[in-house]
Amino acid sequence: MTFDPTLIASSFAAVEPHGVKITKYFYEHLFDNNPGVRPLFARHMEEQEDRLWNALGGLVANVEDTESVTRILRSLGTRHVGYGALPEHFPAVGASLLATLRHFAGEAWTPQIEESWTALYGVITATMSEAMTEAAVGTGRAANSD
Repeated sequence: MTFDPTLIASSFAAVEPHGVKITKYFYEHLFDNNPGVRPLFARHMEEQEDRLWNALGGLVANVEDTESVTRILRSLGTRHVGYGALPEHFPAVGASLLATLRHFAGEAWTPQIEESWTALYGVITATMSEAMTEAAVGTGRAANSD
């Protein structure tokens, strides 16, 4: 399955006017459905919400530039090792991301958009996981719980 950059960009444009409501909803959904990840985050989330919004916007803005997207995602993956994130956290994050986008897109959300975001999230997961594993090996930390 591959993602359609046009669907990614247009669906993000549809939710973008909601701004900070998107990241607040995302984290509420993530923590409500996966309370075990809450300790990985600061108590006050405003800065983290801004980081997420900027990362998501940067990803969408560069979605057709494979080299830029790979660079962004590898950097994020490497940094997330230091936060205690693990590759097995990705399914929960992906479910919350899709739920958030679906919620704010409303009737504009289609099965094709869902499929495209799911495929893009697969790329995100694979790229960040690889960078996390490499960074963890370099620091002597385990990148997974196996």
